[in-house]
Amino acid sequence: MSMYLRFLSAVLADKSSSPYKQLDATELQLLEHALLADNRDEQLLVGDILYLRKFGSQATLHGRIKSLVRHGYFKLVLDKEDGRKKHIILTKMAHKYDGLMSEHLASAAEGIYGEKNVSISSK
Repeated sequence: MSMYLRFLSAVLADKSSSPYKQLDATELQLLEHALLADNRDEQLLVGDILYLRKFGSQATLHGRIKSLVRHGYFKLVLDKEDGRKKHIILTKMAHKYDGLMSEHLASAAEGIYGEKNVSISSK
């Protein structure tokens, strides 16, 4: 079995018991987009997300952002200089998702390469 299929199998098996099981595909894409931005040390604003048409309409994205806040993955913080802007801050739960995916990837790589200490770094 390929590394990707091992990874996918682990993710799907884990999804039934994980806290992120309540997220839909769009919410997972937004969470992963935010994790990538955070890894690049980029400040992410709600307005930035609303213009990502590839994930859905503005109304859809706004609803998904609110859902990610409700589920504890995002925290919204008003900009101190411009109260119209809201910063998206990743919570510990969001970083836990990153860690869990990294563990699954390392496990898949271990299965392919036979190395016990395969390291997949995360921030």
